[in-house]
Amino acid sequence: MSTNWRSTIPGYLPSRLTISLWDFSWYTMSGPDEPFHNLEKVLDELIERGYNTIRICAAPILLYGDLGVAANALAISSMGGAVGEGTRWYNPRGGITIDLQSRLFELLALAKKKSVWVILSSWEYQQSPAFSETSDWNDALMDIPPGMRFEVLAQCWVRMLEEIKARGLRDAIAYVELHNEVDLSLVGVNGRWTDSDHWDRKTSMEDAIGLLRSAHPDLLHTTSYGIPPFLHMDTAPSNSQVAHHHLYVYGVLQALFDWSQIRAEPPVYPTAEMKSLLRPDAPDFDTYRAGVKAWTLDATITPLSYLYASDYANGAAWDAWLYRNYALHELEMRRGIDYRLSAISTWSKLHGVPAVIGEGWVGFTPAASEFEDGPIGQEITQYAVQSARELDFWGIVVGSNRAPHHSGWSDISHQLSINEEFIHGGTRE
Repeated sequence: MSTNWRSTIPGYLPSRLTISLWDFSWYTMSGPDEPFHNLEKVLDELIERGYNTIRICAAPILLYGDLGVAANALAISSMGGAVGEGTRWYNPRGGITIDLQSRLFELLALAKKKSVWVILSSWEYQQSPAFSETSDWNDALMDIPPGMRFEVLAQCWVRMLEEIKARGLRDAIAYVELHNEVDLSLVGVNGRWTDSDHWDRKTSMEDAIGLLRSAHPDLLHTTSYGIPPFLHMDTAPSNSQVAHHHLYVYGVLQALFDWSQIRAEPPVYPTAEMKSLLRPDAPDFDTYRAGVKAWTLDATITPLSYLYASDYANGAAWDAWLYRNYALHELEMRRGIDYRLSAISTWSKLHGVPAVIGEGWVGFTPAASEFEDGPIGQEITQYAVQSARELDFWGIVVGSNRAPHHSGWSDISHQLSINEEFIHGGTRE
């Protein structure tokens, strides 16, 4: 028989989480005049918008894995050339050196002071090392045998959490994710897991979560999924204490990708359709590719073709295409939200744990596109958050593009209204 999930939440945590996705950008974009330079200022802005939680990469393997990489003098870089400049996440200026451990403790101390909670995660097998000046961090991660990576992550989290507690900062932690998007960031190329390892991966995750739960039973521990396995929810680790999933519906955005072949594999350059979405000053693809540091592409799962299309996107052309075609995909996108939220909710209730959407809703558009920040995107957000609240989710995002490093951060009233509605608009006690 399932347990009411509220009884599993430590007493120091709030009844609802309103989450802003700070990912790895909170340290990669921390230079002078960059969005996260002044942590106290951006936390005050967070509270002003109705958020009470942030979700970050805490880089546990870098900080507590004895990789031989100087985390106290981590040199941050761009991905090379113009690569990433037109995206929402891959555009740090670089040229700074940070003490990441000290910065982490500063953030946690400020969060505790301001009654903000932090979801600790890791993007280390997805993007974080791509913004290091050298490949040392990425090389050291890839040297860890694939079958040991969940165990190593758990061991590093255990050590990190011990020090966080020793500094009196435990109450700043909402919960701990073993790794971001375990279904996407640890599969495929460069020694990551493959789909054929599916069941072994589940056992490995359960063992790692068990290690964390044993070492730190006063905290919540889980994984996160980029694509909820809503047709096979039994593949998620059964001992997760939070049903944390991401819900990108794509729909009309996926139709744009298919039409233009922006994300075609093998790549096709350039289609006439793709050209119609680019600015006139877009260089040819080979010239663009020559500017990238090749190893950085191994440190991120994002294809270079998509980065190219984003970096030279004509935002007006993207948005016009999406608006013209949205009506053909509206029902599909709403149903996608309904089906996935329902499956996650059912699993969470069966296991007696809270459900959280840590990223969503439309998908990854270039920084020049305003579609998700505009009226249709806001309507989708309203529908998704309302549905999640009706299903009694513990936590939601207004959208993955709602954070200090995104243009949508400036729309204070929309974020505040969505967050207040989720927290105060009614709960099923």
